[in-house]
Amino acid sequence: MSASKAQQAVTAERRAKLIRMRLAGHEFDEIARVLEYSSASAASKDMIRVLEKRRDEQDAEVSVYRQQEGDRLDALLRAHWDAATSGEDPKAADLVLKIMDRRAKLMGLDMPVRAEVSGPDGGAVPLGTGALAELQQLISIAGQTGDPDTLLDGEQDTGDDAD
Repeated sequence: MSASKAQQAVTAERRAKLIRMRLAGHEFDEIARVLEYSSASAASKDMIRVLEKRRDEQDAEVSVYRQQEGDRLDALLRAHWDAATSGEDPKAADLVLKIMDRRAKLMGLDMPVRAEVSGPDGGAVPLGTGALAELQQLISIAGQTGDPDTLLDGEQDTGDDAD
């Protein structure tokens, strides 16, 4: 059986206070004491429930928005399709391609973009044993130009290419 509207209002107010207190930096043991939760764990679990509910509500809103935008893009596509496919209007063809691209992005139809981290000149990232000193040295030379082997041997790149 679901809670009465009065109980739902009391729960909503308690959760609003829970969020305000947590945002203000209060620990769950203090929140539990002030808001009369049975324990800090109960307050923490209620916070998780609130966050999950808000996430679910946002997901639903995003889904509705995505559907509306998809419908708008479909209408634009239908309006320009004949002109684009007849071959007589190259601007319409470009517009249709842009609409199709936007729709694919909106609906998540495109393949994810693969990214790689590379070292100097697109080569491998220079790594050795992974000792702390070596990692600190790699961090210190990040973004500098020059031969990575020379830089790793202890020379610092001064940025002066007149050598």
